[in-house]
Amino acid sequence: MIMALIYPVILGLDRLETASLLRSNGTFQYLTGLQSYPDPQSLRRFLLQAAPEFREQVHRLNDQLLQQFIHLPEHRSRLILDLDSTVLTVFGRQEGAAVGYNPRYRGKRSYDPLLCLEANSSFLWDAELRPGDAGTWAGSVEVLASCFLSIPSDIRELRVRADAGFGYGPVLEMLEARPAQYAVVARMTTSLKRALGGLRYQRLNPRWEIAECEHGASDWRKVRRCVVARRLIEETEPEPTLFTLERYLYRAWFTNLPLTPAGVWHFYDGRAGMEPRIRELREDFALRKIPTRAFAANALYLEVVRLAYNLVTVFQRTCLPEQWQDLTLSKLRHKLFWLPGELTRPQNRPTLRLANLPTVRGWTDQIRLRIQKLKPLDE
Repeated sequence: MIMALIYPVILGLDRLETASLLRSNGTFQYLTGLQSYPDPQSLRRFLLQAAPEFREQVHRLNDQLLQQFIHLPEHRSRLILDLDSTVLTVFGRQEGAAVGYNPRYRGKRSYDPLLCLEANSSFLWDAELRPGDAGTWAGSVEVLASCFLSIPSDIRELRVRADAGFGYGPVLEMLEARPAQYAVVARMTTSLKRALGGLRYQRLNPRWEIAECEHGASDWRKVRRCVVARRLIEETEPEPTLFTLERYLYRAWFTNLPLTPAGVWHFYDGRAGMEPRIRELREDFALRKIPTRAFAANALYLEVVRLAYNLVTVFQRTCLPEQWQDLTLSKLRHKLFWLPGELTRPQNRPTLRLANLPTVRGWTDQIRLRIQKLKPLDE
């Protein structure tokens, strides 16, 4: 049933009802090893009736696979985890969906899942579904703890980048206890706002100035390094989303990185690479297509999407030519998964015949060669 949910996600059949097209496709069932394909009601009933611990089992499966995937095609010793949330608007009466921050559909009910991606490999390291009105910091400690549990023991260096939803005491203490090097967006508390004007700023580029200081909140056990950047607000600029004070717009990060202020700035800006991946999850991996009205069933479906995403990602990294490894799933479908073909049986040997074109034959042979070199995963 898990595979019956994964295949339509990869093929672009993003709703359970649309996936019913596969029920009459005998070639698909033969190639995938499915004796038959369940109807939409069976798939939905599977999600709704799954035991509470089943979602945890799928979560552990995802974690165990990641511990092996991360070392493919070569061994890794360093991870960079990027954390963020995204808004999934719903248009029904789904359990747990609520009115919260929703810049595109203001006033609409939504979910607000937390996502963690590994920057260099693009693996979806963790994903937790939250209600749409979840507080800024709700679940951040739990997600971070879950991310740490799935990190292989042979990873020597860990770096973390996160938005302001992770910029408070318990999260920073957990990062320092790991230990992990981090750059986390600072919350603009009253005490930090008072300190901004008195810092000595240096020119970073034609627009931005940068400074650093030691800062501690009232409920912290110690002060922490804070890097602050500011620029003048332009007269024609629309209403800014960052914090402003007098004529300046500010950005700030708490960090323990052994880098210059400019180095911290550039390291954190690398987190922008997760935005297209989140967009791919939403649009190409059916993350926006909430399948049921039950919160627990939708949380299980999120784990299925996570599994599908990571399977496609490791397939790209290990089996596809280098120039294909950064393609989105929608482009992979057009280049590979949707190729026309015919399943034939010459001399009673099942053979999948693709278009007889030199270019197609060249890279399909290359992909097959890469697949044959792969070793089975450890038990």
